Amino acid sequence: MTPDDPPADGRRVLVVVPTYDERENLPSLVERILATVPGARVLVVDDGSPDGTGALADALAERDPRLSVLHHHPRRGLGAAYVDAFAYVMAAHPESEVGWIAEMDADGSHAPEDLPALLASARTDSADLVLGSRYVPGGRVVNWPWYRNALSRSANVYSRRALRLRVRDVTGGFRLFRRAVLEEITRTPVSSQGYCFQVDMAFRVQRGGFLVREVPITFTERAAGASKMSGAVVREALWRITSWAIRDRLRTHETPPS
Repeated sequence: MTPDDPPADGRRVLVVVPTYDERENLPSLVERILATVPGARVLVVDDGSPDGTGALADALAERDPRLSVLHHHPRRGLGAAYVDAFAYVMAAHPESEVGWIAEMDADGSHAPEDLPALLASARTDSADLVLGSRYVPGGRVVNWPWYRNALSRSANVYSRRALRLRVRDVTGGFRLFRRAVLEEITRTPVSSQGYCFQVDMAFRVQRGGFLVREVPITFTERAAGASKMSGAVVREALWRITSWAIRDRLRTHETPPS
């Protein structure tokens, strides 16, 4: 075990939870995260939720110092919320306090009880990025309609082949980053806004030569609220991933200087 390995109780781990209209889901999610990994911190990044999620998060934070809230500029997208959250965490917490940063959806689709498996992989495998994966042996999806399942699997296949990625679940949002690696890969500005942000980050980690591991999780469709997936999100992902793939291949086939 190296000094950068997260301890079993989650000390030095901060979980980023972006929210938009998740008032019904947030209290139980925060409670489960902190019960499962008592030493962890949680940062809620609210995107100007009209249902009062941000105010509720503030009230929860007043009762538990392990929880903090970042009020994000409304509707700038998932990618922008995460980028702002990463910058906030790195400015507010020295590496001695937060050495690992996790991502988790607020809608209940990611089970906090799977967090210890991600932490264990980071410790035992010395991984720089651990993905909670639906598409490795032992992973599964519960209560998704067939068309969402087909869209997700197709997006993963296209992303993996276009970008020559070596992971099975490149679009999933349940992740654990080594802070130093996250700092390194975000030195170049991140412009992806929607769910292709997750593809972008995995691509940057692999291209940087860092170690990625996947652990199986159970992904469960949300019980309350509405999905944020839309046609615009899908179109952005298709356009950006294709452009990244073209640039990557052009860079690969450049003639080296003599």
